Amino acid sequence: MRMGEMVRRTGVSERLLRYYEEQGLLMPTRLPSGYRVYADADVDTVRRVRALLAAGLPTATIAQVLPCIRDDGTTLTPVCSDLVAQLRRERERITDAIKELQASQGMLDAVIAAGPTDID
Repeated sequence: MRMGEMVRRTGVSERLLRYYEEQGLLMPTRLPSGYRVYADADVDTVRRVRALLAAGLPTATIAQVLPCIRDDGTTLTPVCSDLVAQLRRERERITDAIKELQASQGMLDAVIAAGPTDID
């Protein structure tokens, strides 16, 4: 399928599809004219990429783990033995980032609370 059909089937913009290709997440074939041609399986790949992005993984990590993820239509399941450990490390990274953001939020709340109450 060509780019327009891929956009329609995935809901992902052309720009994002090109970005996924640059990041090694998608590998469409090219016609002699330069047009990209996507396989039906690429629709599922985009779905997995979107789910992993929503889980907070950066595209560099997704490129590493994507071959080791099985998708049964409702759940992504790791199928490589070392993937679970890598995903746990990513979860720890996200947890640390959340803690830092919560600390920043607390500091900002203190600054706001110290200010006058009649200012929006």
